[in-house]
Amino acid sequence: MSADTLVWVAAVVVAVVAIVAVGYAVLRQRRRHRLRDRFGPEYDRTVRERENRREAEQELLAREQRFDSLDIRPLSPEARQAYAKKWTEVQERFVDAPGFSVTEADQLVTSVMADRGYPTEDFEQRIADLSVAHGRTLDHYRKAHEISGRAVRQAASTEELRQAMVHYRALFEELLEAPGSRGADDGSPRNAPRSGSPRNGSLGERPERPSHDRSPRHAEAGSGQAREDTRTD
Repeated sequence: MSADTLVWVAAVVVAVVAIVAVGYAVLRQRRRHRLRDRFGPEYDRTVRERENRREAEQELLAREQRFDSLDIRPLSPEARQAYAKKWTEVQERFVDAPGFSVTEADQLVTSVMADRGYPTEDFEQRIADLSVAHGRTLDHYRKAHEISGRAVRQAASTEELRQAMVHYRALFEELLEAPGSRGADDGSPRNAPRSGSPRNGSLGERPERPSHDRSPRHAEAGSGQAREDTRTD
């Protein structure tokens, strides 16, 4: 084999290696973006908890494989309505028994998970399974679970118990959503949980009515006053 041939062979080998390396880097970058999009904040959390990014991504891929093997199914309309009614009843009891209501909320969320097909025996495994489709609300569930544990020991304040109810509701509402609705088991972004009063089915302050949201009568009265002021001037 001549020297020129060896040079050409070496050049081809180098080119092939470079193409393979670039292709691998592109595929790895695409996989990273896909995992970020699907897991949301859970991606960054897993990276922080593992020794390196590659190990974290392998774990997330394993979670996806396990999730795909589960029989995750939507609730029937009747079940969604029944669970929504139970949640309202739990919230109504919050004023008189906040600690007990938080415990009930935890049990209710777990019941919904079981009906959806999620294994519920181990909390950490619940977290891993939920992270695939509910990564953006998973931190709410962690915080609610932590407060619920302290509530059992009577070591949580009323405000913390109220926050636990709000956190539980964030995941509860996602789990109840009908198939095809925004954020239903697809990991899409979710709006923040609503706030309101425990008596009327939510926890916190009722949002103030926007100034532009007025009835036609009010609008006409306002414009008439403006015309009168103009004539006076």
